[in-house]
Amino acid sequence: MTTNETDAAMGRLYWQCRRGMRELDLLLHGFLERGYGGLDEEGRAAFSALLDLPDSLLFEYLMGHVFPSDAAMADVVRKIRDAAAA
Repeated sequence: MTTNETDAAMGRLYWQCRRGMRELDLLLHGFLERGYGGLDEEGRAAFSALLDLPDSLLFEYLMGHVFPSDAAMADVVRKIRDAAAA
């Protein structure tokens, strides 16, 4: 992937992280800046799948009220929560 393609992909992710809820915006953008780069391909796919979820379910996952049944998605949720606590 070229630098321009990488920049475009990150730009798309940034806009996908813009949600209708301030809490989600802060968590997702913070993780995108501080933790996304450390994800492997499976983790990046799981993060992308998280962004496809409705805000209400995503909020429940990130607040720890409900846990994803998918192991890769659960791992990314944990990493997002850990990044927010750091």
